[in-house]
Amino acid sequence: MFAVVRTGGKQYRVHPGDKIVVEKLDGSAGDKITLGDVLLAGDGGSLKDTKGLTVAAEIVAQAKGDKVTVFKKRRRHNYRRKKGHRQQHTILKIVAIGDHKAEKKAAPKAEAAPVEKAPKASKAKPDSAPAEVEATPTENPAPNNEAAANPPAQSTDAPPKAAKAKTSDKPTAKTPSTRNAAPAKGAAKKALKGK
Repeated sequence: MFAVVRTGGKQYRVHPGDKIVVEKLDGSAGDKITLGDVLLAGDGGSLKDTKGLTVAAEIVAQAKGDKVTVFKKRRRHNYRRKKGHRQQHTILKIVAIGDHKAEKKAAPKAEAAPVEKAPKASKAKPDSAPAEVEATPTENPAPNNEAAANPPAQSTDAPPKAAKAKTSDKPTAKTPSTRNAAPAKGAAKKALKGK
């Protein structure tokens, strides 16, 4: 069963056994209180009549909320005010809604699963040499040289690069690069006049 109860100007949906943090209520830890302002109650999908319905709760503790810093400032007027605030809270445990009390849930018993025990190693004397272990060697997947370990990346769109053929020691005539060269003065003007 659930209920929606109003306290401290706020509404809380509660079930029996729930713990909620509400605005400060009078009382000390262990006191029993009743919340009479029930707005809605129901069980599953059906709603119940709330007339005369109360929620019984027990105060678990009186506590303070997180610190809130209040800072005021008016620029260019040398006005600054800083205050701190911690709101008072009461922690409640819902005992019952109407005549529905909190059900104590028994912890499920864990069934004893069969435990597989590892085979015991033969006891060796501390002075004797360690027992030999039989193992089969595996191949090392790492290549021996760096070129095989880090092959150059090839794109799927570009054709594979052909290996460069070594030419003879004769110097070849290369055209000078004009990529970064400045154009000659008046070369553009001469080309326009000729047209």
